[in-house]
Amino acid sequence: MKEIIFFSNNENKIQEISNLFIKFNYKLLSLNDFKNAVSPIENGKTFKDNAKIKSIYGYKKFNKLCFADDSGICIDALNGAPGINSKQYLESESRKNIVLNKIISLVQNKNKYKAFFETSICLTLNINKQIFFTGRVYGTISLKIRGNHGFGYDPIFIPNGMKLTFSEMNLSQKNLLSHRAIAIKKLSKYLTNSV
Repeated sequence: MKEIIFFSNNENKIQEISNLFIKFNYKLLSLNDFKNAVSPIENGKTFKDNAKIKSIYGYKKFNKLCFADDSGICIDALNGAPGINSKQYLESESRKNIVLNKIISLVQNKNKYKAFFETSICLTLNINKQIFFTGRVYGTISLKIRGNHGFGYDPIFIPNGMKLTFSEMNLSQKNLLSHRAIAIKKLSKYLTNSV
C-alpha cells in the first residue's frame, strides 16, 4: 500500500481526512507519525499559497507523496475576512466564544449573514509538480453558537439548504458536504485515476 502524508498535526483535520480516506488504497500518515516535525512559516497571500508551502516542505523533508490544506472562513460582514487569517483571528481572544459572539453581533448589526468556507489542497508529486484541489461551501452565520461537534467556526456556520450548524452535525454528516470533503474527493479521484 502506498504511503501519503497529510502535512498537518491538527487532530480535528486529521480525523476528518482519515475518515474520508478509509476507502482509498493509501496509507495516510500525518505529522503525528514523525517525531519533532516542524512546520514552515505560512506567509502566502492565498489558501493555495499556504497549502503549497506546506506540501512542498513535507515532500522535501520526508521524500514521500505529500499534500497539505489551508482553509478558512470568509464572512460578508467582514468584507471577506478573516480568510487566510482565520486561525489567528479565532485565537485573538482568550476564549473562542468571545470571537464567535463578536462575529454574530457584527453580522446582525450589518444585516449581512452570508459566508463561505474554503479549502485549498496542494498535492506535491515531485519537487516540480503540484496539483491543486479546491472545495467551497456557502452558507450563513447563525444567530447564536450552536452544537458541540466540529471545531473552529463550525458552531456558527449553517451550510445553504441545511438547518444545522456544522457543529450540530456528526462527522459523517459534515463529511457529506464540507469544504474539506469536497476538496478531498477531488484529490482522491485524482490519486485513484492518475497516480
